[in-house]
Amino acid sequence: MTPNESRNRALAARDLRHLWHPCTQMHDHAGTVPMLPIVRGEGAWLVDADGKRYLDGISSWWTNLFGHANPRIGAALKQQLDTLEHVIFAGFTHEPAIELAEELVRITPAGLDRVFLADNGSAAIEVALKMSFHYWLNQGHGEKTRFIALTGSYHGETLGALSVSDVALYRKTYAPLLLTPILAPCPDTYEAEPGESPEACAQRRLGELRTLLERHAHETCAVIVEPLVQCAGGMRMYHPAYLTGLRALCDEFKVHFIADEIAVGFGRTGTLFACEQAHVSPDFMCLSKGLTGGFLPLSAVLTTNSVYDAFYAEYNAGKAFLHSHSYTGNPLACRAALATLQIFRDEPVLERNRALAAHLAYRLAPLRDHPHVADVRQTGMIAAVELVQDKATRRPYAAEDRRGLRVYLHGLEHGALLRPLGNVIYFMPPYVVSEQEIDHLVDVAVAGIALAVDV
Repeated sequence: MTPNESRNRALAARDLRHLWHPCTQMHDHAGTVPMLPIVRGEGAWLVDADGKRYLDGISSWWTNLFGHANPRIGAALKQQLDTLEHVIFAGFTHEPAIELAEELVRITPAGLDRVFLADNGSAAIEVALKMSFHYWLNQGHGEKTRFIALTGSYHGETLGALSVSDVALYRKTYAPLLLTPILAPCPDTYEAEPGESPEACAQRRLGELRTLLERHAHETCAVIVEPLVQCAGGMRMYHPAYLTGLRALCDEFKVHFIADEIAVGFGRTGTLFACEQAHVSPDFMCLSKGLTGGFLPLSAVLTTNSVYDAFYAEYNAGKAFLHSHSYTGNPLACRAALATLQIFRDEPVLERNRALAAHLAYRLAPLRDHPHVADVRQTGMIAAVELVQDKATRRPYAAEDRRGLRVYLHGLEHGALLRPLGNVIYFMPPYVVSEQEIDHLVDVAVAGIALAVDV
């Protein structure tokens, strides 16, 4: 590399010779979309190899809560590095995992008293699905083999998680390999009938779910939902009343309730866990992403003693849950999670988030009048702007137009990481973001939207 050559270009060229990136058409990087090498993080900012800074408006795929290179989490990891990096978690244990399980049981909704650790969000969903099915099998109900999911839902990329997802972009190619879920209409407020309130929409959809359960409960293991926000499904949002009714229906029809709080947990929706807003406890709660503050892969599935007891038997009974991951209970990841949760205990995180969310709402409000914005919606520290070709009819832009990509590219030019979901521009910044930094994100997004729709 010559002294005047861009370090970004040199590193990107090396990357593209060998690496295959996730959720990416690699051909885009031949010219349309830059490959940006990041060399360090500073709070809510990322810095590339040429020194340009980008405000991380999506928390690096929703994982980063308290800033990049957070010194408290980093210090905890450094200390753990000097004592134990990893040990097999079958027949062995260690304090970081024990402390983490105790803390998760303490802070999650009542009744979730058992913790199964895995290594990413999709793995957590796989664990919950298998555990629910296996519970019913151990109880003598092997006929229960199906799952109910919401339309537009997304729960991960592994085959089981993808089986209970309903986003064609991810599912269609692999459909021949997948289980077929029973789909219940999502209580998405954006799809409410004219004049219908969010709560009334939720109640109407609960009626439709009841009809499905009357027909299919005998073969259904569980209903799986992302509480309050269907994130990768387009940041679709719904009223907590749906969760309240869902809990009641699952009890009535004897099926499990799986809460996928992988993206919405740890303060994203305004409460520590989204289920709290409906005052419900699921049978399974899946956690990941923000669990370690964005430092290391880790996930947890919390469940009840009742579920645990269905597997607790003499070895020869053959009832053990034999799911495993090599890095289950990794001490480094557990220590990062403990440091992350300590920040929630020591600082007024949720109160600060409420003020930041109010400022974000204030700044986004003018977009409601934009001729190509059909909806501006928000739940806590998650906000989304829905771009459409025709506001009156809500006719969407053609997917091949890639309007959202134009916003993304404009954002990179102007120091902001905004990675839209199709034509939905969303904001999910780290909790250390300032009001001035929110202003920067919104200003860049507004200018990017103007460019994206001016064709």
